[in-house]
Amino acid sequence: MRQFLDAPSRTALNSRPAPFFANVVLVLSMTLLAVIGAFFGGTAGLQQSHAALHLRQADWQAQDSSGFSTPPMHRDSRDLPDDWRPVELPLAMPIALLRQADTDAAVGTTTTSNAATPRAFRATRTTWLRVSTRDLPPSSGPLALYGARIKTDGTIAVYADGRLVHRAQQLGPLWNSTRTPLWVELDKHTDGTPPHEILIRLEHSRNTQVAVSSLWVGPVEALRGRHGLRQWLQQELPAMLSAAFMAVGVFALFVWFRRRDETGYLLFFNLSATSFMRGLHFYVGQPVANDWFAWLTVNSLFWLVLVVHFFLRQLHQRRLKWLTHAVVAATAAIGVLTLPGLNLVQNTPRVTPLIYAVAALMGTAVCLVGGISAWRRSTEGRLVAVGIGICVLLGMTDWLLQNNFISPSWYLGAYTNAVTFSVFGALMYRRYMHAIGAVEQLNASLAERLHKREAELELSHRRLRDIERLQTISDERQRLMQDMHDGLGSSLVSAIRSVESGGMSDEKISQILKSCLDDLKLTLDSLEPVEADLLLLLATLRYRLAPRLEGTGVSLRWEVRELPALPWLDPSSALHILRIVQESISNILRHTRATEIRVETALHADGVRVTIEDNGQGFDVDKVLASPSGRGMQNQRRRAASIQGEVSWESRPSGTRFVLWLPLEREARVAAA
Repeated sequence: MRQFLDAPSRTALNSRPAPFFANVVLVLSMTLLAVIGAFFGGTAGLQQSHAALHLRQADWQAQDSSGFSTPPMHRDSRDLPDDWRPVELPLAMPIALLRQADTDAAVGTTTTSNAATPRAFRATRTTWLRVSTRDLPPSSGPLALYGARIKTDGTIAVYADGRLVHRAQQLGPLWNSTRTPLWVELDKHTDGTPPHEILIRLEHSRNTQVAVSSLWVGPVEALRGRHGLRQWLQQELPAMLSAAFMAVGVFALFVWFRRRDETGYLLFFNLSATSFMRGLHFYVGQPVANDWFAWLTVNSLFWLVLVVHFFLRQLHQRRLKWLTHAVVAATAAIGVLTLPGLNLVQNTPRVTPLIYAVAALMGTAVCLVGGISAWRRSTEGRLVAVGIGICVLLGMTDWLLQNNFISPSWYLGAYTNAVTFSVFGALMYRRYMHAIGAVEQLNASLAERLHKREAELELSHRRLRDIERLQTISDERQRLMQDMHDGLGSSLVSAIRSVESGGMSDEKISQILKSCLDDLKLTLDSLEPVEADLLLLLATLRYRLAPRLEGTGVSLRWEVRELPALPWLDPSSALHILRIVQESISNILRHTRATEIRVETALHADGVRVTIEDNGQGFDVDKVLASPSGRGMQNQRRRAASIQGEVSWESRPSGTRFVLWLPLEREARVAAA
């Protein structure tokens, strides 16, 4: 059973028990509602039973015959021998079980032909019961005869004033009529008077005995509720419980199809199936005279005990080889000996009480040994043992009732399925609640671990942010120092040396200082957030160059277009772009004598282009790049390569065209400073 709902840890993770528990709760709720409805429905009928006659006295006699026969259409008490003896109802004739199962008196099998009937079924007996209805209160409606229980293994016939009003259709031993309440509707005479005498013909095997409860005669409406309640509680409710148990068992079978390593689901299905077959005689509608039906209902009891034994073994984890071998051997032996076709133990109807006694002993042994083995090992095993013990006691009351050791009363064995279902439902509920507790505990543990992990991650994240901030400051300081050293610093050093040596004019010194100021402004502009927008960066440069262009007489044509964002455009890359464009415009102002500068942007498949074109004097691009005076153009090419871009020049006598190409996406590598 440990595998039935799985270990608690796996149950907590997989949440497998929930469907079982939901089915149990649903079925039990429906059953409770049905019981309440039946109770109130039956109470309404019982309140009218004062109009009926309760028969507690009868006359009886018995006649031996040579076989089962069809009841005649007419039979009056005056046609029978004058051998009537008074008896009180309920009536339970004493039975000698060993004589009933005697081999000489119990030979043969069921048949419906008197000519072919073996010697055992030729030895039959007919018991007659006579009751008087002269004290019946007057009524205007139809009448009915009701009996809570009539036990016989043969046919039942009822005569009202000599006329046959009810009979069973089969001939031969019947297997389920004793669980069916007697209900016969009686017709009044033509003058409207009720019948004065009722004869009940009970045909049975000679060595068996009959049993009859007290009888009721009265209006149909007065007795219908009493009969309906008895039939519902004795047949329909057990059928409902068995069907519900079987439905949950089928669900367990389909679960086992997906989880073949967990045999508990298969055992649960076998338990529900054997319980269903064991109760067939409680809810099969018509009387059944089939030996295979008897074999199935008798042996299913042994199968049920066998399945319970394996369940208990799983719970207490003890093999109990001797008990297992004994239970398996007894189950197999009874199954083979009672096979109708083999005739090893013939005339099963008469030996069935002794077979049930063997089943009771086997069930008691399984219950006691299993309970003792599980007493300190498994609480669930103790629960199952107690439940099975209750079922054994209920079955024993049925055995005593069926064999006339006690007066006709309720068949409590009909509710063994309810007890079994309740026990295993409680078992599933216990597992389910334990699984919920395990899940809650696991969730609390996971929440605590998650909280600790979040705190650790927050601390790590804070440390990383501090380190990243310090690293960013360090990188930015390094970049500014490099830019100051390469650009502004070198220009200032040159200017200082020229002033100290006196070899540079004031105009030249002023130009150098203005260039230094422009470099400083570009460095500061590169620190502004441009949000990967190249147009915003170029607009900043235009704003810085405007004062310088005003005094030169050079016009600026700004023909830029909307461009996509460049995700890689960081401050370092922005400074490189600004210096490249500034160097290009500075070269135009210093060397080409141009009167117009045009700046244009364009989008291409894999990048963007920034084009700067003038109308001044051209130059030899290759010659300049190879000469020392082309150091500025070489710096432009180096800066473009550091940001994975490209620069190109196209010079004509009528002007020069400079193109800066920048990629839309840049490879994940650190650009060289």
